[in-house]
Amino acid sequence: MFLDLALKYDSEARRCDLVLGDDFDLAIDETPIPAILMSVGLDRRAASDDPLPEGRSQFLAPASYSERRGCAGDALDPYGDLTGTRAWLLDRAKQTETTRQLCEFWLRESLEWAKTETGQPAEIEVEWLRAGMLGYRVQVQDESVMLSRRVEA
Repeated sequence: MFLDLALKYDSEARRCDLVLGDDFDLAIDETPIPAILMSVGLDRRAASDDPLPEGRSQFLAPASYSERRGCAGDALDPYGDLTGTRAWLLDRAKQTETTRQLCEFWLRESLEWAKTETGQPAEIEVEWLRAGMLGYRVQVQDESVMLSRRVEA
């Protein structure tokens, strides 16, 4: 069973916000939706061998945590689990089948928890919506979320 603070996704602004109940207390969500939004919406720290998008380089700028991004909460995880997806590395990628497959792979990586929690892996579909826009649908149990990500066309 899932139990998280409720999040509302604004597709126009491409961001989430906490939901308040009628009594102005934070609302609770018993579906996997908040976990899905956190998994695909946060930036996972890039691996040391991941090429960074153009304009970011360990050779052109001082080494820092922000170059490889990452969720600040990962530092507090006692098991060393990482949150989010590395799909941010595709921000300057070209519109190719390889880019689409890489996005799908990184989404699967970010949603590995679904199999542990539900016994079934997340269902993920990734497609080009239009030039420079990758769309993806993620389903865990009976709940699904549709999101998109801009990439260089």
